[in-house]
Formats: sequence, structure tokens, C-alpha cells
Amino acid sequence: MPVRGSRRTLLGTAALTLALCSLVLTEPAYAAKPVGSDKGAETEQQGGGDKTGIFAAARIQYSGSVAKGGGTGNVTSTDVNWTPPPCWYAPYLGAKAFKKEMSKHIEGQLNAPGMGGTAGAAIGETKRHYEDGYSWPGNPGYKDYNVENDGKGMFWAGVENPNEPDYLKRSSCTDLPFWVENGDAPPPQFEEAITPEILAALAYQHMELPDTKVTLAPEATTKVNLPTWAWLDKAVFDEVQATAALNVPGFNIQATTTAKPVSLKLQPGTEDAVTYPASGECTINADDSIGEPYAKGKSDRTPPCGVKYLRSSGDGTYKLRATITWEIAWTGTGGAGGDLPNGTFGNDQDVTVQEIQSVNR
Repeated sequence: MPVRGSRRTLLGTAALTLALCSLVLTEPAYAAKPVGSDKGAETEQQGGGDKTGIFAAARIQYSGSVAKGGGTGNVTSTDVNWTPPPCWYAPYLGAKAFKKEMSKHIEGQLNAPGMGGTAGAAIGETKRHYEDGYSWPGNPGYKDYNVENDGKGMFWAGVENPNEPDYLKRSSCTDLPFWVENGDAPPPQFEEAITPEILAALAYQHMELPDTKVTLAPEATTKVNLPTWAWLDKAVFDEVQATAALNVPGFNIQATTTAKPVSLKLQPGTEDAVTYPASGECTINADDSIGEPYAKGKSDRTPPCGVKYLRSSGDGTYKLRATITWEIAWTGTGGAGGDLPNGTFGNDQDVTVQEIQSVNR
């Protein structure tokens, strides 16, 4: 588990793991629940008749063309080295609510059987950090959990991406929770603090793309050596958008990821076939369609987008796979924006290929 250089001389990796293991938010940010309330992140926590500070659980809200229930969508990145963030830091609790949770956690760790040595020392240092204001370079301490500034900011903590399959990556945001004033950016050393770009990547991950069923002529059943035309009309082939937003008191950001179709790739499902063009990659037309609809009188022409089967499918069918490549970009709060790796999504269609019957007289 990574520990930042300024802390490595104070806290051993194993000890810090023990001290923080239950602080990383294992619930996805969009599903986390505020402590003490079911009314959402903008609710103010009440106690003893007085307001005890604004708190939140970093609820990320998705809208647009996204998978239901916060699950991942079907878009696949063409860049095998690109992945959405495995974890990030996001607003967690106001000072008074954080003091309640953190102090309970620390005392539980200190009183655990067998807790001592390096691990116990690490937890003791954590307690000094939040109770006595003990500081590390680049990370100031917080006297009495910073309760005097309750309502003026929030403590941020690590959040796991539940869709990251690698546990070590998913749980790698293990820095101690840190304070951010309302309206301020997180300290620069916390590179994984949530940003519009991170939200854009999460919107990408949750984006759902439409099915890619091309129109064929002949439709479903064709003949050996007969060119089959394939096309997609503009009306069913348009851009898709997904938005991820984080709205908590003093910190509101969002990002919209847009996927624009740019090409169609045909894979006949057998080596006994040729594609048009030879690469099988049909580019988008000026009117945002792909290919060209077949019409009477075109039987002696080569289709700009299509396939020709050289062998019968017999009693079965060939699986013609049509995959769309989507060009993906994003825009976010404060004029941020940029490009993300292209995405793909495809479907299979059954094609029956028959021999041409001849009649001998």
C-alpha cells in the first residue's frame, strides 16, 4: 500500500494499513449514505437541538445514457492501457460528524487485543494528528478534529470504485482523511482527489451504447458469391451522452462524456468471406450515415460497405459481427475538457448463406 514520502518515516506501511483499513469507503460514491440521515448529502445533521455541521457521503449521480443502478455500461475502451480510476478521494463528513466516527474508530483500534508495537504506535500518531494537531510536512494536523471550522469545509476520504476487479488497486486510496475548505481545491499532493476528469472517466465506464444492428440486403438470408450490402441510417446512429455529477455543500462538479460514432467494422464470422472495403472498416459518410442502402438496379455494383460469403453456411448460420467505434470526448465544470480513448460496442447477427441452385435441362 502506498504511503506518501513525508509520512514514510513516521508510519510503517503495515501499521498504517491497520489504522486505516476500515476508513476507506467501500461503498461506491454514488451509493454511500450520509451518517445519521437518509435525506441525502445536503441534509444538515441535528444534535442536542443545535446544528452540528454539514456532512455528506459523496453521492455521485449519473444521468443520460448510463447503466441502471450504477452498474457498468457496455462501452469498451480501444486502449487496453486505459482504465477508469480504481479509487478516489471525495468529501466524506463535516468536522463534528468526522470526530464522532474517527475517534470511535481510533479507540476501537487501540483497545483491540494484541494491538501494540509499530501498529499501536501508528494508531497513536493518527490520534495525535486529529486530536492534538500533530502535523506532517504538507499535511497539517487538526486540533480537536477541526470542529471549530465545522460547516466551513469537509474531511475527504478514499472511496473504492466497486467496478475495479483488482482489490489492491481498488483499496489503494489509503491516505489519512484530510480537510478541504468549502470552495477550495484539494491539496495538490492528493492526485486522486475527485475532479471533472475523474467524473468523465466514471461516466465513460457507466455509459451504455445502442445496439449495433445493421441493415442488410439481402436480409438474413443470402447466396454464395452474392455481395450483401450493409448500412446504418443516420436516424439510428447518433451521438450518446452520459453525465456524472458530485453535488455536496461547497463542492459541486460534473462532467459529460460524449460518444460520437465514427466507423463500423464488419466481421463475417468465417474465413470464407470477403468484406467491402477489404479491411472491413466502413467509415462514416458526410450525412453521418454509414454504408449505402441497396436499391433496385445496384445488383452489378460493389457495395461500399458489405460482405460476400464464399461458402454455404449449411444447416447453420454465420455470426456476422458489427462493431461500432465511438470517438469519445468530455467537458466539465470550469471549462475543463478533453479526449478519452475511443470506445467500441458490437452485436452479432445470424446470416444464412445458401448455395445458388441451378437447373439442368
